[in-house]
Amino acid sequence: SASSLVLAENESLLLEHPTVIFFMTMLVGAGGNAGNQAAVRIIRGLATGEVDPRPTQRTRSIVSDELLRAAVLAFILVVAGFVRVVAFDATLADAAAISASLFLIVSTSVVLGTLLPLLLQAAKIDAAHASTTIQVVMDVLGVLITCSVAPLVFGALAT
Repeated sequence: SASSLVLAENESLLLEHPTVIFFMTMLVGAGGNAGNQAAVRIIRGLATGEVDPRPTQRTRSIVSDELLRAAVLAFILVVAGFVRVVAFDATLADAAAISASLFLIVSTSVVLGTLLPLLLQAAKIDAAHASTTIQVVMDVLGVLITCSVAPLVFGALAT
């Protein structure tokens, strides 16, 4: 799978900081769930007529609300994630790296979950496909984000 290729490419990170792999399922799971919830809200809106696939003022307002929701949800999950990592007896650097990854994963996931149904609808593809697609996309993207962000955090905290 694509995730295993990313993990194999980052083996040294995972050997040096095994806590990252211990929390990988939490990270990608949070991304998939958050993105799926956003996608379902938009899919439901498309089905009920509340959301117009065209960029109307109402649709822009709903998308803006989702972007705000992404930031708030990501912040709340970061706090909970940080506490969970620290409670696991990990280092503060591990907690910071996992929390930064979690913030980017969740916020990216909600944004993609919001936009994907609209893009599919515009392409004349059933927007309901966005729900399962976002789960798979965020599994791979979550691993990629974590393996990209964690070394940056570790590097910044080491100096």
